[in-house]
Amino acid sequence: MVRDAEATRQRLLEAARDEFATYGIAGARVDRIAAAAQSNKAQIYHYFGNKDGLFDAVFDDMCRVTLDEVPIDATDLPEYAGRLFDSYRRRPWVQRIATWYRLERASTADLLPIVVASNTAKIEAISAAQRAGTLPDRFAPSVLLGLVLHLSGFWSSNTPEFDAAVDIASPDAQRRVVVDAVAALVS
Repeated sequence: MVRDAEATRQRLLEAARDEFATYGIAGARVDRIAAAAQSNKAQIYHYFGNKDGLFDAVFDDMCRVTLDEVPIDATDLPEYAGRLFDSYRRRPWVQRIATWYRLERASTADLLPIVVASNTAKIEAISAAQRAGTLPDRFAPSVLLGLVLHLSGFWSSNTPEFDAAVDIASPDAQRRVVVDAVAALVS
């Protein structure tokens, strides 16, 4: 029975992930999520309370997976950015859901402790690398982290018109741009 409940919860999270990535929070419909998960709306409310609670669970799960999959290496920020880029390519919904989060939830949601702790640890790692002379200190550690994070997601935030003008469609070439840009930033 517990395995069935966990399987239902997981199906709801996966269906919600796809729905939120496509429609955002306001446009997402719990009836579509329930149908895609082969469940019912009552299960959404049982497990997550409401649609916002479901989005928060999806966002939290997405953050946990990304943080586990791509730990920082402050001594090699270019490769860290490349690994983040790779993660975003494998899981394209991450950037979309993060954008919806910024647009629709950032001003109302509580800060996620796992993300706060991760950012704090990353900033401390960058600060230690700067003190050790491994990284330049022309940017504050928090600013440097922000620049690296934004560069790693650069290709997923462009318009199709920009991508056509740049004409770098190959994922390998896009990754190289990310790695080279971060390398230039920290050289």
